[in-house]
Amino acid sequence: MTKHCFLTARPLAAALVLLLALPLTGVQAQLARPSAGAPRLVVPAAPAGNAASGAGAQRQADFIVVVVNSEPITNNEVRIKLMRTEQLLKQQGTALPPRSELLPQLLERMISDKAQLQAARSTGMKIDDNAVEGAIQMVARQNQITVDELRRRLKADGIDYAQFRSEIRDELLIGRLRQREVDSRTNVTELEIDEYLRSQDGKPGAAATAPAALNLAEILVAVPENATPDQVASLQAKAQQVLERARSGADFAALATEVSASASRSNGGQMGLRSTDRYPPLFVEATQSLRAGGLAGPVRSPAGFHILKVIEKRQGGLPDAVVTQTHARHILLRLTPQLTEAAAVEKLAGFKKRILAGQADFAALARENSQDASAKEGGDLGWVPSGAFVPEFEKVMNTLAPKQISDPLVSRFGVHLVEVLERREAPVSARDQREMVRGMLREKKQNEAYVRWAEDIRGRAYVEFREQPQ
Repeated sequence: MTKHCFLTARPLAAALVLLLALPLTGVQAQLARPSAGAPRLVVPAAPAGNAASGAGAQRQADFIVVVVNSEPITNNEVRIKLMRTEQLLKQQGTALPPRSELLPQLLERMISDKAQLQAARSTGMKIDDNAVEGAIQMVARQNQITVDELRRRLKADGIDYAQFRSEIRDELLIGRLRQREVDSRTNVTELEIDEYLRSQDGKPGAAATAPAALNLAEILVAVPENATPDQVASLQAKAQQVLERARSGADFAALATEVSASASRSNGGQMGLRSTDRYPPLFVEATQSLRAGGLAGPVRSPAGFHILKVIEKRQGGLPDAVVTQTHARHILLRLTPQLTEAAAVEKLAGFKKRILAGQADFAALARENSQDASAKEGGDLGWVPSGAFVPEFEKVMNTLAPKQISDPLVSRFGVHLVEVLERREAPVSARDQREMVRGMLREKKQNEAYVRWAEDIRGRAYVEFREQPQ
């Protein structure tokens, strides 16, 4: 496959995304460290009324809960983390555990984070302001809001913007330390891949038992907490109607945008390719027997009724594994002092308008204007599997139906105009299977290494508990 300058071998979902978009399973998964460079901050979904005044009252009664190597963690910090964690668990449809169980786990996570942050600072690592601003812009874009709207939502929820920037910087710093100390030192040998494939070869029931990676899309018909039986029945009927529309050929991504109450709606409902243990068990069970393209539901959770579609299912070493491939093309404008982001967006928006009006040809515009190696091919990127592009590009591409052109999108490489030409399901070659197994084993080894590394840092920290959080 032709190598393009904006393509990546995406390392373990190193996308800069909100935790809102990471559907993990259970409290322990919720509190687990995400991949390097992925801030876990939750942006409020809407203004929270007088939350700011309530937060002000809490700050007046603040006190130190625990000291980690002479640095305090305050009661207000714990309350904010608790609020965000509970909000996220609700959005993911995960039943909230009692605070008596959740709070100790959350506090231990905060202690571990504090110790890791101190370790990162002791190395002299720094995150410059441009990286922080870029991360904030990515957070805003992936929630389909502007940075100004992000500021407004944070203020409405009683979160100081300077505090938000500081947390983003800290997350990036910890991620950079993990990348250096853990991820970059993890290798998977060809012998390990061979051994794994041999362990799966001919194993009875391998298709059901082999560790798998899934990319599921969902549509959530939310059910209020205090819904009456009649309301529940009505919403279940609505979910069933949506499922029937999907089965009749309606575009799932469009249905998700139209109907879904899930945070994944902005990504066409897609929750991302990840191992099955990072999905709610009820999602895995509902889709276990389905192949790519299959639909399941409505699946009931505490959040409501879910309609699920299998976008991709990967199982290392299985001859019947298939992947979804996309054939797309794009026009890339790189940002320079002479070409600002706003000007590039305006120029590409003009291109889209001309193409839709039949006044210009996409391929011709790409050859004349695109600043990517694909320009000479009319912007054609060929057939590529999930994970081939940088996340901010792929997220938008995955929401497009065939023959649909995106609005201008911003990536770390510049501003793009993208058109999806076709999609298909393709069998996985032996070479691709080996790469899948390599990625799966690397992620497993990195997670295990991270746990040991984090425990070591936590074990060497001096921790003094002062008062119980309230």
